[in-house]
Amino acid sequence: MNDQAYMAQALRLAEQGLYSAHPNPRVGCVIVAQQQVVGEGWHVRAGEPHAEVHALRQAGALALGATAYVTLEPCSHHGRTPPCAEALARSGVARVVVAMQDPNPQVAGRGLAYLRQQGIQVDVMTGELAAAARSLNCGFVKRMETALPFVRLKLAMSLDGRTAMANGESQWITGPAARADVQCLRARSSAIVTGAETVLTDDARLTVRAEQLPLDEPLRELALSRPPLRIVIDGRLRVPTDMAFFTAGPVLVVTHQTPPANTAQIEYLQLPEVNGHVDLTALLNELGKRGINELMVEAGPHLAGAFIQAGLVDELYVYMAAKLLGSSAQPLLQLPIEVMADAVDLQITDIRAVGADWRIIAKPVHK
Repeated sequence: MNDQAYMAQALRLAEQGLYSAHPNPRVGCVIVAQQQVVGEGWHVRAGEPHAEVHALRQAGALALGATAYVTLEPCSHHGRTPPCAEALARSGVARVVVAMQDPNPQVAGRGLAYLRQQGIQVDVMTGELAAAARSLNCGFVKRMETALPFVRLKLAMSLDGRTAMANGESQWITGPAARADVQCLRARSSAIVTGAETVLTDDARLTVRAEQLPLDEPLRELALSRPPLRIVIDGRLRVPTDMAFFTAGPVLVVTHQTPPANTAQIEYLQLPEVNGHVDLTALLNELGKRGINELMVEAGPHLAGAFIQAGLVDELYVYMAAKLLGSSAQPLLQLPIEVMADAVDLQITDIRAVGADWRIIAKPVHK
């Protein structure tokens, strides 16, 4: 039996939940009997049936003696839906192959143990597909293992490493294809955070824009039905609440001052102050408690630099345009480094053309 091919198919199904499964993991399932796929499914939304249930419903009686390929260990606890491990056992499948064990402490091997107790053969994959399953749920995995969200920093710059003209003008450095790619990043995120300066300077909304989202209609509708939480770090409460950012849906304002009362659209969160700024580590701890898996940072050079300097960034998405903005333009990051030994080392994991621009994905290398 071609375990690699069937698990790859299950991973492709799991990717369908990229924009809608939050705060749950993205999971796909394929059921195979006599070398034929007899059922498949993926987890669409929290509170709705899991991938295994969709696949078992499709397979029906053909699940008896079959092999189930699941991208994440089947759950073994009663949450908003019944345990999938029990559903698989009741169906009569003979074998279950999983891409990775669930890092959720409520599961963490219990689903696999239950299946084995029922006499079902259970195999856990290693190698590239296991890594792909982990990467697909990078935010869920990190939150379960550390109680913190996965932080993705998005940056756009010219070829000479500048982000805006000296007067703050920054629209548009990159082209339409890169901006559409950013819309996908926003749509997959649990939350987007920016700083007061970005909202004040750019009148930013940081919404997911339907007309720029390059997805098939069903996935676009799913993405738009679950917009990310938009967060502004406004330590001194400088941003007027009649700006566009506050009129485009619910907002969380993070400050170190005594906040006003919450309103229907605006929630305030007071956090400790560190050197005159909101404590970013305290913010991530709070967001982890709220079930935020993937946090996207779209901010100016000061806040972006602060996240890097605090060692809180897991991944950088850098969009590089074929432009030169000159030496008086604003730098990519405010990151005071004096000697080469203190440079932030990065591992580039992907680089590709996006329209007329380049997209570089990199991860900080922890020394």
